[in-house]
Amino acid sequence: DNREVSAALAAREMQVAAGTGWLWARPELVGAIDTLFVDEAGQMSLANVVAVAGSARNLVLLGDPQQLSQVKKGAHPAGADLSSLEHVLAGEPVIDRTRGIFLAETWRLHPDVNAFTSAAFYKGELKSARSAARQSLRAPGPMTGTGVRWVPIPHRGNHNSSDEEAAAVVGICQQLLAGTWTNVRDEVCPITPDDLLVIAPYNAQVELLAERLSPVATHAPHGPGAPNVATVDKIQGQQGVVAIYSMATSSQDEMPRSIEFLYSLNRLNVATSRGRCLAIVVASPDLLKVRVHTPLQMRLANALCRFVEVATEQAAAD
Repeated sequence: DNREVSAALAAREMQVAAGTGWLWARPELVGAIDTLFVDEAGQMSLANVVAVAGSARNLVLLGDPQQLSQVKKGAHPAGADLSSLEHVLAGEPVIDRTRGIFLAETWRLHPDVNAFTSAAFYKGELKSARSAARQSLRAPGPMTGTGVRWVPIPHRGNHNSSDEEAAAVVGICQQLLAGTWTNVRDEVCPITPDDLLVIAPYNAQVELLAERLSPVATHAPHGPGAPNVATVDKIQGQQGVVAIYSMATSSQDEMPRSIEFLYSLNRLNVATSRGRCLAIVVASPDLLKVRVHTPLQMRLANALCRFVEVATEQAAAD
């Protein structure tokens, strides 16, 4: 209860308390604590951080503005849509050393996956921890090893779901589930459905993928289970051995939403940085033929083109 926390802090009966912005913005908590840590500050607006900042003498913002930002609804004045960390970074992908600390090691991503992530989203400054390099994957077919893979699937007329891509993802998962992977402790483990993250930008494609993958997961060689199938927004913060991103839309002309949504740098970053050993993008090659009208749209399209440029191209599994 907020009132109980306020009373306990005032009486110095506790040294640590946790709560939402609704707790720390209460008038009676002004100056109540020494340091306030704002977790996921990349998803918290500047206005909300200002509202809670009065409760503490020191403020620490934790988060990654290069991943998905705060959920926004409605129209707001310019700048109001930015998170608190985006204001601090002032347009830079990595924080200036005079203003904060960049945690420059990823404990999840194998160096072959991180090479794309670091160059595309973190100015090349993100490095893989030594233990992450111990990870590897062995599976029948082309989806073996480590790194990033591009699976072009030509199709036409698809807006927010694609049967063609769903079929390709099923084939990829079947091959992967017959394989093994080595973790950071050098332990060789079978690949199970729980190790696979299947991601899409649209709910319609998520529903289609979940339906198609259900029988595959039921008869997986190493035991039944279900791959985690979700939108990019719901997958943030999760991880697996392999991340498979199905973009679903046939071309720019079939996009149900804007370029800024489907080609979002934050969205591509989240989708391709969930997998420890492999990041796979399954998409129509026509998405690489995008017409851009602003420098921002050019940057967005370039990120996907860069992924394709550095990835190993694979044909769809039979």
